[in-house]
Order: sequence, then C-alpha cells, then structure tokens
Amino acid sequence: MDSFNFQPVLKGETISLRPIHESDFDGLFDSASDKKLWEGHPVKNRYKADEFKKWFKSALESDSALVILDQLTNRIIGSSRFYVVNSEHDDISIGYTFISRQYWGGKTNYEVKKTMLTYAFKYFKVVWFHIAPSNIRSQKATQKIGGIFSYEKNSNISGKFEPWMFYKIEKENWLQ
Repeated sequence: MDSFNFQPVLKGETISLRPIHESDFDGLFDSASDKKLWEGHPVKNRYKADEFKKWFKSALESDSALVILDQLTNRIIGSSRFYVVNSEHDDISIGYTFISRQYWGGKTNYEVKKTMLTYAFKYFKVVWFHIAPSNIRSQKATQKIGGIFSYEKNSNISGKFEPWMFYKIEKENWLQ
C-alpha cells in the first residue's frame, strides 16, 4: 500500500490541486488580495502584501500546501492543505483554505473538498476541519459539505493559542 502524500496532484471536474511552488506567489496573492476573503478569519489583514508574505512563507515551509487551479484557465484561484493536529489519532485535517471570491456561491468549494476528501479517505477514517468561531461563512460551507460540529476548544493550530471550532466528516458518513 502506498503512503499518504501531503502534497498530491489531484483533479476534480473543473479544478485541480498541486503542490505550491515559490513561483506561485503572484497568482496566489492575486486570488487572496480581496479584503472580503478574510473578514471572518483570525488574520483579517491577510489581503495586504506584507501579511500575505508571512502566510506564503509558512505555506512553503509546511510541505503540505496545495494551490487550487481552475482547469479551464489554468489560473490559480486559491489554496488549501492537509495537516495533522493530533498524531495520536488516525485522522487528518483539511484547512487553510481560501478561494477567490468570484468562485464563491457555486460548486467550487464543494469540488475542492470532495477531491481532497476522496483522497484522504483512502488512508484515514476521519477528516477534521478547524474553523475560527468568527468565521461563520466557513462554518456554513463546512456544514454544507457534510461537516458535523463536534466541539470547541482553545488550540494553537494557527501558531497562537486561541478558540477553534472542530468539525469532522467520518469516512462511513461521506461514502453514504
């Protein structure tokens, strides 16, 4: 059996995901430089170049960040990643996701998560989503794809100790 790859190349119907590269900065910043994207996020000024550079450096260093591409145009439209919060459990997390606002309200987020979940469930029984309590938009989007709120607790997921809401999707529920 092959092992889980934190930076796979994945293809959906209209999107694809691939590992982030240093040359992706301009495309990612272009898709992330909309103030509205970060309204509910703990780092509300990530649309500014200086703050986005910090995120980009962290994304490169994570060895797990993916860029999301519109397959029709091959344009970068966002980013997401797989990560582990608690290595004691046989589970994985999906997060750090942002998608250009012009792709909101349609099927793009669902397709990104479906593509990532399908891959993750080849290896894991549970996928977690960690969402800031202020990020109502992401909470609703996670519920829309089948995420179930499990609990809220303080955690250092983002590098500082703060409250997070934990949603999960179990493989058996996803396959139904």
